[in-house]
Amino acid sequence: MVSGSVPRLVVAAPSSGSGKTTVATGLMAAFAARGLAVSPHKVGPDYIDPGYHALATGRTGRNLDAYLCGPELLGPLFAHGARGCDIAVVEGVMGLFDGAAGEGELASTAQVAKVLRAPVVLVVDASSQSRSVAALVHGFTTWDPEVRIGGVILNKVASDRHEALLREALDSVGVPVLGVLRRAAQVETPSRHLGLVPVAERGRDARDAVAAMGAAVAAGCDLEALLRLARGAAPLPGAPWDPGTALGRAEDGGPGSGQPRPAVPGGADADAGPVRVAVAGGAAFTFSYAEHPELLAAAGAEVVVFDPLRDEALPEGTRGLVLGGGFPEVYGAELSANEGLRADVAALAARGGPLAAECAGLLYLCRELDGLPMCGVLDASARMSGRLTLGYRDAVAVSDSVLAAAGTRMRGHEFHRTVVEPGAGASPAWGVRTPARRVEGFVQDSVHASYLHTHWASEPGAARRFVERCRTS
Repeated sequence: MVSGSVPRLVVAAPSSGSGKTTVATGLMAAFAARGLAVSPHKVGPDYIDPGYHALATGRTGRNLDAYLCGPELLGPLFAHGARGCDIAVVEGVMGLFDGAAGEGELASTAQVAKVLRAPVVLVVDASSQSRSVAALVHGFTTWDPEVRIGGVILNKVASDRHEALLREALDSVGVPVLGVLRRAAQVETPSRHLGLVPVAERGRDARDAVAAMGAAVAAGCDLEALLRLARGAAPLPGAPWDPGTALGRAEDGGPGSGQPRPAVPGGADADAGPVRVAVAGGAAFTFSYAEHPELLAAAGAEVVVFDPLRDEALPEGTRGLVLGGGFPEVYGAELSANEGLRADVAALAARGGPLAAECAGLLYLCRELDGLPMCGVLDASARMSGRLTLGYRDAVAVSDSVLAAAGTRMRGHEFHRTVVEPGAGASPAWGVRTPARRVEGFVQDSVHASYLHTHWASEPGAARRFVERCRTS
């Protein structure tokens, strides 16, 4: 099957809390149970929902973020992830038309649906309305004529009588009701300060929740009608994204490269074989984008995932280390107790091995987190706070680092309730341009540590630069 012709649906809602995750994950599980190869996607920078999607489909959950990657990469990244699948389900973010603050439709679910030429299924929380649902759906179907809302799934319906009232009201709108779901506690997933609790922390409970979502959607939704709707999506133009091709453009300074490839002493040919790059995983480090290890591998790395909660040393032969985001504050005691690994990480940094750390990784490299000893690579202290820091960031590299040459512009996302003091080192990682100008993060020898989550598909040269530094360190 040509990737551009993969049937696809975008699951959206009028607002957050309407049930998008339940419906999207349930659809993925229900289609997979019918023997279909389902490609799961999530609009925006969210790392947690894709874990549930992967559990439902058996495939890696992938993000589609127009702010971090640019609208021009949405179609190619989607086609890359959906290659060879029978259907793709894209879970939206926030309300259908909500995007990056002050940026119009940028990074909204509506923009993604338009770029992907995909029909939208609108999930409506009907728990506190009856006839008013018609006005709500009419408004959403007419607001932007380029967004095709192909049907509605009514969520949290109280009774048969309530359902009849809702259906009668929607008859006048001309938008088909493709499903009706009753309120069910077993399909709800627990939340905490940064959203849902990740799959890696819930084990069997997460599997049971996903199974319940799939059963509820299969029982309450017209899967055949949803399949027909998905198959009506128009073909996508252009070729799927490819990590090797993206690295080639980065080397040439072409579109998406940010700037020409920087020179690295020794060059990429200093060692013909792959270099081993360890990537933190497990319950404490669950935040990462699927394209990052693909780019590292295309740049010549052997990517090895390890668990800082269980593994007492870095994988043998590690030349570089990537520490993504997650919840180190939840596992601070366990991470601190793993003294052997903390010493190994510090030793790698001391001998010049490249380290790239984002958010949770930044906290792990500090002296301490909430008074618990961490790796001590950075002369900084981290602690939990009562304040949520959240939002997209427009940034520029302040210092030459293992990821970027000074002056490289990248977009990122912050999402944390912690504070690092000081907030920047003598050589900061980024100058943040929005929402307020400031410097942030640490560049220290071969260490790059920052709160900003970035998507390397927008700057594939970061992966090449990191692997080349691993070769020469």
